[in-house]
Amino acid sequence: MATEGQEHPISVYLKIWILLFVLSIFSYMVDFYQLQGWLRWSLILIFMFLKAGFIMAIFMHMVWERMALVVALLSPMIAVLVFIAIMGYESEYTQASRDVFFDDGKPDKVWAVPHGAHKDEHNDGAHSAGEAH
Repeated sequence: MATEGQEHPISVYLKIWILLFVLSIFSYMVDFYQLQGWLRWSLILIFMFLKAGFIMAIFMHMVWERMALVVALLSPMIAVLVFIAIMGYESEYTQASRDVFFDDGKPDKVWAVPHGAHKDEHNDGAHSAGEAH
């Protein structure tokens, strides 16, 4: 006698599909509202990992698998989170190092002054060529 696989109701898949659609809308809203900085990247990563988790859990049938298989597939995802945190920390250190070691001592912005701007101060009509200033 052949064993048959588990049958899951289609409503589970439809509910998860709608949830993934809603999470995608939230992800696009981050760009629409032009959020910046830590909030932007935190929200993008949260929505990304939530969508990946639901896809793995339901569409890849991880909810119904043995724990050893689930751990084997979730470990890389956790490692990616750890590496993202390490990269975030290292990026701040790298930027601070660049600011210290590559600083040339000049101001950030150099304002150019036209050559003729101070001409009137030096060539006053009241002084003759022989007078002292």
